[in-house]
Amino acid sequence: MKKVILVTGANSGIGLALCERLLSHDTEGLLLCLACRNVRRAQAARAALLASQPAAQVDLLQMDTSSISSVLRAAQEVKVRYDRLDYLYLNAGIMPNPEFDAKAFFRGLFSSKAITMFATGDGILTQKDGVTPDGLQQVFATNLFGHFLLIRELEPVLCQEGRTSQLVWTSSSNANRSAFSLEDIQHRRGAQPYSSSKYATDLLSLALNEHYNKQGLYSSVVSPGFVMTNLTFGILPSFPAFLWTLLMPVFWLIRVFTNTFTLTPYNGSEALVGKTKLLSLKKKQLYANLCSDFYPSWQLWLFSQKPESLDPYAKYHSLTSGLGNNYIQPHKVQQMDITFETSESLYIKLLQLESDARKKLAETQAAGPSLKTRTT
Repeated sequence: MKKVILVTGANSGIGLALCERLLSHDTEGLLLCLACRNVRRAQAARAALLASQPAAQVDLLQMDTSSISSVLRAAQEVKVRYDRLDYLYLNAGIMPNPEFDAKAFFRGLFSSKAITMFATGDGILTQKDGVTPDGLQQVFATNLFGHFLLIRELEPVLCQEGRTSQLVWTSSSNANRSAFSLEDIQHRRGAQPYSSSKYATDLLSLALNEHYNKQGLYSSVVSPGFVMTNLTFGILPSFPAFLWTLLMPVFWLIRVFTNTFTLTPYNGSEALVGKTKLLSLKKKQLYANLCSDFYPSWQLWLFSQKPESLDPYAKYHSLTSGLGNNYIQPHKVQQMDITFETSESLYIKLLQLESDARKKLAETQAAGPSLKTRTT
């Protein structure tokens, strides 16, 4: 029986690299569905995948995670098409109108926090958020709430007796607690909505495991590291493309000091599906000294592992060494600076927001399908 896999934001970057690696791993054993906002780009991505894997089965689904009605329509279509989902990769995300703080960068360059700044972008990236037609903050809706609503709608195909399913969230090394507030989960009053949404992703995954593991649904979070994608290029939109190419040797040099510079979408997708290379005993001992929770390569292959065997309280980081070797390292909740209490409080707030959103949509679309408020 083919594994049914749905990937949001699958037309470029990490999402497309993920799909390429999934199909190269098992072309005929997968049924892959690309859930994308832009149909034309989704069609182009599908054509590219089939060009390299002609025997693959690749479906398309139009969905904009920033739109409540779009998510509900897409979820209904998924339930009609498939009787189950084995994997749901929650990858779609935006970083609108990013601004690079040059002054903060040069201040941090000569400080003790220089490596952290390069690794996470903390303190040097801000964004100007927008508001969706549903009245939600755009980054929050796209990166977090739309996915939360999708999970809730897809419970019938995700939670089935006698089988397990896996949620895999694309988080970020830029997920910082300082950017998030339970009193402002949409980040209406801040200037770091992307960081806030990714920290909230880490929190939500923890809460989902608490609420859904008994139903056979498991959630994991991965961080692709610093990857050259459209999100990255958007940080300096006036920067000519060739200058980014000229900067690559600098990035390779930085990678000697911080292993989060994975740089390519392929490397960044390592924690999603990658089989990390077996390290020599000497290197394993070195990594063990650096982090007692390091997973040797032969122990971890996120896609191939049974969902229940993965640590629900860890965030899996795609990392690339200075020599260009890919590997995966989990960070526990303590290292992620999150707590069970905060994750549960966020979950409750999202449930309330979902209830309010359904009521509002039902009122404005009285002639459409009945959208009854659900309870947990």
